[in-house]
Amino acid sequence: MDWAVEPIGESPRQQAFEQGSYLHIAAAEIGQAGTITGLDFELFLTRNEGPRTIAACDAFHLGLENQVVSLVRDGVTLIDSVPVPSQIWLSVVLRQEGQGLSLSIRGHDPLAPFTYHHHVADVAWRAPSGDLRLGSSGAADARTLNAKFARLTLATPQPPVAWIFPTLLPDGPILSTNGLKLDSVNLPAFCITSPRWDGSSFEPRLVPSHYDAVHCHDDDMARLAWPASYRLSVPADAAPGIYAFDVDYEGGSEEIVFFVTSSAPQAPIVFLVPTATYLAYADEYLPRHLYEWKCDDRGHAFAVANNLRSLYDYHGDRSGVSICSWRKPKATLRSDYLYPLCGAPHNLPVDLHLLRFCHANGIAFDLITDFDLDRHGIEALRNYRTVVTGSHPEYISVRMESALRRFAAEGGSLAYLGGNGFAGTVAFRDDLLELRRGPTEAGRTWDGKLAEQSLALTNEPGGYLRSRGRGEFSLIGGAISLMGFDGARPFTRTPESHSDECAWLFEGVENDTFGDEGIVLGGAAGYEIDATDPHLGTAPGTIVVARADGFPESFFHDPTRWYEGGEAEMRGRRVAEMTLRFLSKSGLIFSASSVAWCGALPEPGGMNDVGRITLNLLQFLSQPKPE
Repeated sequence: MDWAVEPIGESPRQQAFEQGSYLHIAAAEIGQAGTITGLDFELFLTRNEGPRTIAACDAFHLGLENQVVSLVRDGVTLIDSVPVPSQIWLSVVLRQEGQGLSLSIRGHDPLAPFTYHHHVADVAWRAPSGDLRLGSSGAADARTLNAKFARLTLATPQPPVAWIFPTLLPDGPILSTNGLKLDSVNLPAFCITSPRWDGSSFEPRLVPSHYDAVHCHDDDMARLAWPASYRLSVPADAAPGIYAFDVDYEGGSEEIVFFVTSSAPQAPIVFLVPTATYLAYADEYLPRHLYEWKCDDRGHAFAVANNLRSLYDYHGDRSGVSICSWRKPKATLRSDYLYPLCGAPHNLPVDLHLLRFCHANGIAFDLITDFDLDRHGIEALRNYRTVVTGSHPEYISVRMESALRRFAAEGGSLAYLGGNGFAGTVAFRDDLLELRRGPTEAGRTWDGKLAEQSLALTNEPGGYLRSRGRGEFSLIGGAISLMGFDGARPFTRTPESHSDECAWLFEGVENDTFGDEGIVLGGAAGYEIDATDPHLGTAPGTIVVARADGFPESFFHDPTRWYEGGEAEMRGRRVAEMTLRFLSKSGLIFSASSVAWCGALPEPGGMNDVGRITLNLLQFLSQPKPE
């Protein structure tokens, strides 16, 4: 592109970042608290290797090493060898006691072997006057604490200064009962079960006191505030699309992807960029002891080298990574990206393959992102005939799904050109994306606690939309049935596809079996595939127009599905099912039912049966709706 790029600010240079979240009360706030006579907080230790800090200020250092707590002041150990357990809630109290300094640690679980420790050091209490940190010593080279904190209190002769952590992720400092500020540094997880959680409710909006804890991890990483080095001026008449900065360096070049979206409808079709899925997968760690790699990719090497995490990864204490930001490096979001688990393009490069096919065949489209649809709702889709998805729109917010449902109900059409879509609930705020998983992932990725599925950005339930009667079955007719990383399979038309209402989709397709080639596993049906199930919500009137079967045994079933007929029925449902559903107001919903579908489209200038079907569909959906 010949767009103007101008240098601004600092010249490009290597940037650093800090990892590890903790809680911080600045010295200025400590000074406003009055005479501090003690510190109380609730603590839940997780996995910590090597020396860590529980709490630190200029008056004391409460440390942890090998599950033993020590209290140090000015380099002198005052109390040591206090054993404490992990995975149970503790109350920690530091107090002036007579002429000495006491440390009390009490367990909240009466069934746990640990109950109470009380130690007194023969030194006077000294009130903190500088910064107070929980979970960090403040040293840049020291690892922060993996732990949950709740209900922090500074004891004073006046009413105590107390902080109760909110269930919603705060946008700024957390205020105490009398207005003093506490900062949560590096994006710890909020809306976490605390000692008050008793199993009576999973809803933080009903019982916020059960969810007033915050979980700090030693590899948490907040949005980065690196200074910009260049500014691009995007022309007012720029075509909507997916673009990238091409950045040269001594080892080659890299792409920094960005999106130019449509401010007003200019085409009948709008492509919905699955940016939620892009962010969820970006910089995936993919530990080699858990996954077989079929290829290498420099983006994953970058993630490992820099200790980055995706929403498919877990923290150092084995809890799941649940929040991310686009204001961080995304080294796997590139046009030449290859997914190590399947040795093939995945997500962005497959969607680019679709958009190049559209350009080559005269299919005009506008473009919006998941962020746009979540922000503007149904208004983002007004005056469009059709919404077209990418290859793997797996994640969706409640607001996005509601907008798509309303769009279809009002006469719009949905061309779902992927697989395993509209499944997992996410929430957006500014540059942040949050995903909370449930306990049903069956080893595919980290399992979350059912009690902690609610999202800190909204407090809405997380997990699968289908678990509350929404999501993919009732929206697009099917949901993931199989997943595998070996050879993809072709589709074969069903007898129903030859009916008058469906035959137009296959005009020009000479063979009933099609899709035996492609850039994703060598075929049109592969990686993750969908199938219908009326019991789980597939709407009456959904027509299966093609099926793919014969998948390798390495493809495994979705563990959340139940089959009344047991093993025999399950083996008979090892299929991908392409569907059509005609709606009451002249719209329709098409499901390609496969992540590999867009990868089976021809290169620009060529044509094949997958291309003919897709072109027939998009041309039909580009026409004005019948009156």
